[in-house]
Amino acid sequence: MKKALPWIIVAVIVLAVFLWVKNSYNSIVTADEATSSAWSQVENVYQRRSDLIPNLVATVKGYAEYEGSTLQEVVEARAKATQVTVDPNRLDAASIEQFQESQTALGSALGRLMVVVEKYPDLKANQNFLDLQAQLEGTENRITVERKKFNEVVQSYNTMIRRFPSNIIANIFGFEEKGYFKAVEGAEVAPQVEF
Repeated sequence: MKKALPWIIVAVIVLAVFLWVKNSYNSIVTADEATSSAWSQVENVYQRRSDLIPNLVATVKGYAEYEGSTLQEVVEARAKATQVTVDPNRLDAASIEQFQESQTALGSALGRLMVVVEKYPDLKANQNFLDLQAQLEGTENRITVERKKFNEVVQSYNTMIRRFPSNIIANIFGFEEKGYFKAVEGAEVAPQVEF
């Protein structure tokens, strides 16, 4: 029995280390999958916005035929935004920033379109336009919510892979930090309203 005791102690230590590595690895994988899932939701709401734009442009085009350049800007911004894709396995800061820039450009073009709409009272009274505008506003709210959720999931994941001792497992298996959505440059300055 005395000769077996050291082997039993070694076996218990090896089993404990194995269980710790397994549990740490599985926790990190679960957090990594959560970031991919949250990213998928972000893409879904941006896709919803992108899908609404052709209908909005078509409705506005019927009323605002002299605003062709603004409509063209929206169409081009939408095309550029849909071309930028991010691999859920590479959610680094640079990829998120590139995606965010294309979506910000589209948001700006939509904003200019809404300013143009103010010139056309008949369009503002059109039920199709009002419905599309309400859907677009709802979608913008969904985008904000999903981006916030994504950042929360990424924060949890990044904290997990940086915290000791799970950072050891993360480094061994090559888990890397994910990027966040950040406020666009200049967002901290309140717009000036003049009457």
